Formats: sequence, C-alpha cells, structure tokens
Amino acid sequence: MRNLKTSFREKREALNTRAAKVGGYSFVMSALVLAILIVLNIVVSSLPSTWTHYDISAAQLYSVTSSTKAEVQALTDEVTIYWIVQNGEEDSVIEKLLDVYDSLSGNITVEKINPDVYPTFAEQYTDETVVNNALIVESGERSRYISYDDMYEADYTNYYTSGSAAYSFDGEGEITTAIDYVTREELPILYMLTGHGEADLSDSFAESITKQNIETEEFSLLTVDEIPEDADAILINAPTSDISEEEADMLIEYLDGGGKLFVLSGPQEDDEMANLHSVLEHYGVSVEEGIVVEGSRDNYAFDYPYILLPELGDSDITSELSENNNYVIVSIAQGLTINETSDDVMVTSLLDTSTESFSKVAGYSLTTYDMEDGDIGGPFSVAVSVEDSESGGMLVYISSDEMMEETYIAYSSGANSDFVMNAVSWLIGETDAISIRSKSMSYNYLTISSAQAGMIKMFLIGVIPLVYLVFGLEEVFRRRREHT
Repeated sequence: MRNLKTSFREKREALNTRAAKVGGYSFVMSALVLAILIVLNIVVSSLPSTWTHYDISAAQLYSVTSSTKAEVQALTDEVTIYWIVQNGEEDSVIEKLLDVYDSLSGNITVEKINPDVYPTFAEQYTDETVVNNALIVESGERSRYISYDDMYEADYTNYYTSGSAAYSFDGEGEITTAIDYVTREELPILYMLTGHGEADLSDSFAESITKQNIETEEFSLLTVDEIPEDADAILINAPTSDISEEEADMLIEYLDGGGKLFVLSGPQEDDEMANLHSVLEHYGVSVEEGIVVEGSRDNYAFDYPYILLPELGDSDITSELSENNNYVIVSIAQGLTINETSDDVMVTSLLDTSTESFSKVAGYSLTTYDMEDGDIGGPFSVAVSVEDSESGGMLVYISSDEMMEETYIAYSSGANSDFVMNAVSWLIGETDAISIRSKSMSYNYLTISSAQAGMIKMFLIGVIPLVYLVFGLEEVFRRRREHT
C-alpha cells in the first residue's frame, strides 16, 4: 500500500517539475496551433477562388476582364455551366477559369458531367461530336455548346514561313458571350442584303457576329415593300453589281426614318455603283473615281501602296483601337470626300489616308504607282460614319470589299475584325457589346541587338567581378590596419 502511495506521490511530484510544465505547455500550444490551422484551412477553402488564387501566367489565362466581371455580377437569372469531362482528363486551365466564374456570382453553377456515366447527356444540346473539356452553358430554354476547339485556337498563317503555329486561348470570350446569349430576352437582328452578287461572310466575320450574339437574316429589296420592322441594322457586304434606283430610294427612306445601314463596298472593274453611292451622297459624302494609292511609306504595308495603313479617326468605333495602338489594314479602296452637310447630320471620318495619297483614276488598269495627270490628290477617308440627330438614322461606309478577308484579319492581328464589329455594335446600339480577345499562349522572347548583348556580357563578366574585387581588397586592407 505504501509503495502504491509512494508511486502516486512520485508521479505527482514529477508532473510538478519545471520540465513537465514546459512539456505540457508545449503540448497545449501545439494542439491549439493545430486547431487554428484546421479552422483556418476550412475558412480559406470556402473563400472564392478569386481571393485565394493569384494568376502568375504570362497571358493571364486564369484572369477575367472587366467586361466579364460586369456581365457576370449583373446576372439575375440562374446559369448552369456543364463541364463535359472524364475523370482524370480535366484541363487545368479550363478548371481554374471555371472556378473564377463560379466565385464571381451566386447565380452561376458549374457541374461536372462524366460522359462515361452519362453518355447521352450532351445530345440534348448539340449534334456535334463532344470531346473532353467541352462546355454547355444553359439558362432557361436557351443553351450554347462550346467545344474544346472553340477555346483553344490555332493560327497557321505563318506555318509555311516559320514552321510553327500560333496558339491562343479564348475560354473567357466563349464562356462570357455564351452567358450573355442564354440570359438575353431578345437578340438583335442584322439583315443582309442579297441580289447584287454580295460576298458571303468570311468565317471570321460570321464567327464574330455570332460571338456578339447577333442573329442574321438574308433579304432582298426586290421582294419587299419596305425594310423589315425587326431589322436592327442592314448589311451590304461587297456587292459586285449596283443596286437599282428604287432600292436606293428605299434605303434612303429607311435611313431618314431612323434606320441603320452598314456598307462594305470597294472599287469595281465594270460597275460604277452610282446608285449605291447616291445613298452616301445623300449625306454629303462623295466617292472618288479610281483606287487610292499611298505615297507615304508609313501608311502602306508589304511594299504595296494600295494596301493602306490609314490613320484612325476620333470616334467611339476607333477609340479602343487607338488606345491599343492597333493598325487597321484596308486593301484596294476608293477615296471618300466629306462635303458640307446639314446641321442635323454629323459625318465622322474613321480611317484617313495621308496627305501624300492620291486616287489612280485608271483603277484596276493602273500601270504605275506614281501620280499622273488626271489622278485625284488626297487625303481621303476610306471609312466614314454618319449620324442624323433628327431622324436617328446611322450609316457606316467602308470603301473596300476586302476589309474582312481572313488574310487581312490575320495580318492586322484582329484589328480589322475589331473595327468592323465595333461599327456593327455602334449601329445596333450595343455599345457595351462583349468583345474579349483571345489570349496568346505563345512564348514571348526578348530580342536584343548585338551591341546590347555585348554590354550585358561586359557588365556580367567584367563590371560585377571587378566591384567584388575592389570591395574584397578594401576589406583586407581594413583588417590589416586594425591589427597593426
């Protein structure tokens, strides 16, 4: 019994020692710190990904623009984004981007659908072959399918010269415009005039219109008595023959009644387009004969004086392009001259040639790029906007057929497409239309001259070691002085 009491007493005394108290204190503090870390981890894991993830990628692949934030945070409808992907095949870029959307609004829900478990799920939304990491955005009765290839784009424009393609990621643009599409009550309609050899929309043009959630309809002025009432704007795209006087009168009447018209029409070999030009002349803008040639080397591209690099005018259509120092390329254009107009009509030059430009009256039959007798001196405009404050009528006229050709869109790095779509948005009243550029995934290399490389080499090999040597010698001499 005594041995038992002695054992308890010894254990109690051992617990009262300083070492035991320190050990107990350490144990309690460790447990407390561990509990704090667990709670902190739970709290942080529940925070939005925009607070916990920092995007350090060069192209900001996981970040979204202010346009997306404004669109998403203003949502009042419930939106579901279905992510079609097999387990283990998730694309990390898409996954992180979806986390951002999910955290921006409580009205957005992201659901992962495994096609192995639900093989027919996507069939109710699209007829396309669905691959991993495709998306379906749905709200109410509307939905839009986004394929993996829509988000990852490849540009092979320079493949045959450089041997490589340029890749970009357009996940944000596709998702945000899909959200805008499924939550809109009504979509604007762009009517496209036919019957005069109008060109089909290029793939990029058609894709840009779809991306801005604009519906298109074809129609002919020869089969209607008036412009359709639901037309938000009319597009005349690169006609090869002139419209009739009656059609021109209908278009002028439409504009005088507050209509919106967008024309892309350049010089023709056989047809002068007098009736189409009369619509523009109704607002005091005349179309000069011939093809514009630039005399200033700073204002044309690829050693071809007829492939113009015009100056951007001051307008809502051009402001963003000007801020980003983008160049618009206009090939084979006619000169436009702005004359006196009424007080109610405001004509704005959107694209201007230099003072050294002139119009070759010979047109497609020109034999020299030099100015000859009979040629018309510049400068000219090659794109104008017209706004009638009294009627509300609006017109954009670009004096080239090739503005939206794939080649020039690529060479302008998308600036041509942005310019045209800005004009369409301005006409239909969608000034806040979503236009989000894809993000380049190509590496950016630092290019320096031989002289700069020599300076860097001299600094790294010569200057830095010399500085260390001087400091080292100074330290040696200092210590010797202290010992003497």
